[in-house]
Amino acid sequence: MVQSDSGIVQMSPLLECRQVSKQYGSQARALSDISFSVRKGEFVAVIGPSGAGKSTLLRCINRMIESSGGDIVFDGAPVTKLKRGELKQLRTKIGMIFQHYNLVDRLTVIENVLHGRLGYKSTFAGIFGLYSKEEKERAMGILSALGLEEHMYKRCDQLSGGQKQRVGIARALVQEPKMLLCDEPIASLDPNASKVIMDHLKSISQTMGITVLINLHQVETALKYSDRIIGVNKGRIVYDGTPRGVDTTVLSHIYGGARADELHALQGGQHAG
Repeated sequence: MVQSDSGIVQMSPLLECRQVSKQYGSQARALSDISFSVRKGEFVAVIGPSGAGKSTLLRCINRMIESSGGDIVFDGAPVTKLKRGELKQLRTKIGMIFQHYNLVDRLTVIENVLHGRLGYKSTFAGIFGLYSKEEKERAMGILSALGLEEHMYKRCDQLSGGQKQRVGIARALVQEPKMLLCDEPIASLDPNASKVIMDHLKSISQTMGITVLINLHQVETALKYSDRIIGVNKGRIVYDGTPRGVDTTVLSHIYGGARADELHALQGGQHAG
């Protein structure tokens, strides 16, 4: 916590990105001087056109991709400077949810969920799947809360896309994370399954105090569920504010004129002005 000059105690950010950049070879920068911070329990959506750098940003935060410059601080730890063992430990606090689930289809639901505990295990325990009774009970409890109690012992290739994504959420939650990074988690789902996933993520944020940073193509969904919107275009942040502040002008900065008009029409103009 930080005490301001006025004497008001403020919570330190859980995540800070300071002038983060990413360059792929001689190509244009995927990220350019990205700076923002996120507080504990916030639900933040990152929106922008394809190729804007949204996925690159999320993957730099947990160092699935190495940034080219700048600093990332998570829960007080300098992410970009951590050694391998320290990074493994840090990643236990950051759950990752993927567009295409990243499950092992031939394994059961409960086995996939328990993989979320691997960051806490020795190599030996991980190879042989040695999990404690408490870990198994926690995994079962999370699956029940996500409506998957009847599917625990099914192979994952028997599940629908929405069910697979709930398994992905359960795998992330069993880590006991402080933040979830969600990379287009509903892009492959139909509207009904998408609503179920977004409702679960919002509930997780509100009831468990877990920070959610989520990439979304669906602007209407981002505006409905998020506390805050970060708009990215060509690797730069062009908007950082409340959903209510997203109007036609903001959308044109993020997506360009024609796409902004289309999105505004879809919203019925309710976020204008």
